[in-house]
Amino acid sequence: MKNPKFQIYKSSNKKFYFRLRAGNGQTVLQSQGYSSKASCSNGIKSVGRNGRSVKNFVINQAKNGKYYFNLVSGNKEVIGTSQMYASMKSCKSGIDSVKRNSGKPVEDLI
Repeated sequence: MKNPKFQIYKSSNKKFYFRLRAGNGQTVLQSQGYSSKASCSNGIKSVGRNGRSVKNFVINQAKNGKYYFNLVSGNKEVIGTSQMYASMKSCKSGIDSVKRNSGKPVEDLI
């Protein structure tokens, strides 16, 4: 996948999700489940508004020692969560990828 993009899809649980795929095809941000496609699209817009500022990223360390981040809105609600990263450096690279790609086009997989 050369072009970074958001993808909207519906899971077997009947909820709508979005993911942000980087240019290398890796998923760098995954949403929570939404009950409607419109709400899911609003979540993508929220990434666009909040994903350009480093202050909206919260880095955490899991019990297994790996790192991940949450992108949060102004009211600290989680917009999306990253994959797990082996190092803090690679986690920060994931954040940079979201910052660079937060305004990319949306592919509807439904």
